[in-house]
Amino acid sequence: MAGYAKYLINANLIGGEWLSPAADQSILVTNPATGEELGRVPAFGAAETTAAINAAVEAFPGYSSLDLAKRVKLLRDLHDALLDNQEPLAALLTAEQGKPLAESRGEIAIGAAYILWFAEEVRRTKGEVVPSPVNGRQLLVTHHPVGVVAAITPWNFPSSMLARKLGPALAAGCTTVVKPASLTPYSALAWGKLAEEVGYPAGVINIVTGSARQIGSTIMTDPRVRKVTFTGSTEVGKELIRQSADTVKKVSMELGGNAPFIVFDDADLDKAVQGAMIAKYRNSGQTCVCANRFYVQSGIHDAFVKRLTEATKALTVGAGADAGVEQGPLVDQSAFDKVKELVDDAVSNGATVETGGKGHALGGTWFEPTVLTGIKTGMSIAREEIFGPVSAIFRFDTEEEVVAAANDTDFGLAAYVYTRDLGRTFRMSEKLQYGLIGVNEGLITTVEAPFGGLKSSGLGKEGGSQGILDYFDIKYTCVGGI
Repeated sequence: MAGYAKYLINANLIGGEWLSPAADQSILVTNPATGEELGRVPAFGAAETTAAINAAVEAFPGYSSLDLAKRVKLLRDLHDALLDNQEPLAALLTAEQGKPLAESRGEIAIGAAYILWFAEEVRRTKGEVVPSPVNGRQLLVTHHPVGVVAAITPWNFPSSMLARKLGPALAAGCTTVVKPASLTPYSALAWGKLAEEVGYPAGVINIVTGSARQIGSTIMTDPRVRKVTFTGSTEVGKELIRQSADTVKKVSMELGGNAPFIVFDDADLDKAVQGAMIAKYRNSGQTCVCANRFYVQSGIHDAFVKRLTEATKALTVGAGADAGVEQGPLVDQSAFDKVKELVDDAVSNGATVETGGKGHALGGTWFEPTVLTGIKTGMSIAREEIFGPVSAIFRFDTEEEVVAAANDTDFGLAAYVYTRDLGRTFRMSEKLQYGLIGVNEGLITTVEAPFGGLKSSGLGKEGGSQGILDYFDIKYTCVGGI
């Protein structure tokens, strides 16, 4: 099993115990590149989720009152354990998700970096002594862990997305219930094993796999869960926000995107193509910040299309575990069908296929890296998140035109701009309605900066100094008679 057998855990972690499913209560997990069975994880539901919440509630008083230095040491030890086991964890991630091994190594590394960042950042979550308007008082503002946190993570980045949620929760002193995606549960379960090994107390981290509806409903209706952090589709996120109202939970939502990638005539063409390849084809296009709509100004359009097409044709497609592979398969058949449907719709409505455009000769869920030109706003591919290796290119003429087109969406997660005009850089930063904006860069996520969208792309921030604040309650204490 490529060295990852230790972390291929077919059980759930609840209250410090690993619970295995009954024979008829399991979920099959397969390798998307080979179709082979990796294992079967529990198909647990409401009862097990309640048990996990009970364990987190029980563990909260002790863990939240643990010395800050001890919480920081546990996080540092977890960071070290992730890096010490980077190779088997990366191999496991590639086996269950399909991405190239080089990308999986990077995901483990940035996950560890998030843990280290929050180990450092929690020391800087200072309160305030506010000047009192009258004598004889002290006005204090203090931070306190919010309580039990539920984290619901996606299949496309099952390790690093968990890091962005567990890191601040554990740093703040919260206990957790984790629901990983059923397509890629093993990376999260491996985190449970590592946390156990470095000494996290029982009940601080609980991991439950199974029915999204049952687990989600139990989490949302239990008033003891004080915060929910979710990464996934906008439709599910909206439903969770609605459900949160009854128990007035804090929510953080990192939802869908429809990222524009704008190339102006004055852009450095080589850098624009290089950035496009990263922003589009990382994880075979299965990222929420992927470039979804390319807008290329008329003067550079043909040259950009030519170079992007050449670079796209040169991508090495294959199983993620094979050396040199740059594009793995899509995660499952429904993902493949969605991409094919969007491409077919665009072509039937007048788009031109520059390269790709169909399922790969490897079969399975591989889709050819694709470049389409002649995209129009009425096509489905212009409105929906592609989540596949397809570059859909519009032509534009003016700055005002492209700003209006880029903002003409319900989403507002990431946007990319290539220009050498300093004034335009600041105009784009001001006018584009997106939470993340990359100028002359195609890969902008970093632990030091806040990650989160506007509009229907979500609520709250992950990473940066802002990423820990939602895991605290803020109290004001007025001390009189001084």
